[in-house]
Amino acid sequence: MNASGTPVEYREVDDDAGQRIDNFMLRELSGVPRSRVYRMLRKGEARVNGRRIRPDYRLCAGDVVRLPPWHKRPAESKPVARPSANVLAYLEQAILFEDADLLVLNKPSGLAVHGGSGVAFGVIEALRVLRPGDLRLELAHRIDRDTSGCLVLTKNRHTLVEVHQAFRDSRVRKRYDVLVHGHWPKRQRSVQLSLRRFVTRSGERRVVVDATGKTARTEYAVVEVGASGTHLRAHPHTGRTHQIRVHCQASGHPVVGDEKYGSDEQRSQWSAGGVRRLALHASSIKLPLGGADRRFDAPLPADFEAIWELLRNGL
Repeated sequence: MNASGTPVEYREVDDDAGQRIDNFMLRELSGVPRSRVYRMLRKGEARVNGRRIRPDYRLCAGDVVRLPPWHKRPAESKPVARPSANVLAYLEQAILFEDADLLVLNKPSGLAVHGGSGVAFGVIEALRVLRPGDLRLELAHRIDRDTSGCLVLTKNRHTLVEVHQAFRDSRVRKRYDVLVHGHWPKRQRSVQLSLRRFVTRSGERRVVVDATGKTARTEYAVVEVGASGTHLRAHPHTGRTHQIRVHCQASGHPVVGDEKYGSDEQRSQWSAGGVRRLALHASSIKLPLGGADRRFDAPLPADFEAIWELLRNGL
């Protein structure tokens, strides 16, 4: 990576399946001139699954897109935001596992996995400051900014490819802890509703239940029922954007603290009760690596448990 540019990034395709690669890159590399994007494709700087592609190539689910380093014009360049010492210290304490190939983090709620779109920096930028010697540190997958819990990063290309292949083959197993509004029916153990992603006029990414969307299935199990909410464990069988959140909302029990999918009345109630985060936590991930399953667990954060105490007693 050149000091004045961005690092190489790899993005795994899910909800963007069917989109042309040139349009995908124009969105992901916001601010890069169109002519530069097409030059990246023409010269093979941008690749899909390690291969050169034409600008009209349509992405498939599971494709891994290589986004090359790029440079803004000098007039557009801005100082690179550096995470504060407090953020760096917090992330150092939040590392669940680390070896020569992997780094697994218990990501806090409210911190994006990467910078961009108005976000000065994210987990990947902060960890590159913490681990300057790990030049190939990359996100293996992504979780929502407001979701806490297990986030896997890789330290070399071989491990990144292996993890991405496991995701494409649906061999990765995830478990989430979720706190939802109201009393979830104990007999409702599966939600299978197709989801369609769209972008609002303000540029916000949203998801709706739509029969023309992509198939999505989530399994749920009730852990405990409180006075005004339910503690669930969720196992997504597909990895659609906002899948757990929209499946809960469509079932009549939105995730507590969900500013996108809760109703005005619910958001007001949560705010008045002191809820300050989305009650969704990626508590476990199991990866097949090197011929063996590797499982990592992230303990429930204190602010998540505090919300459950509120719900148990009647928020």
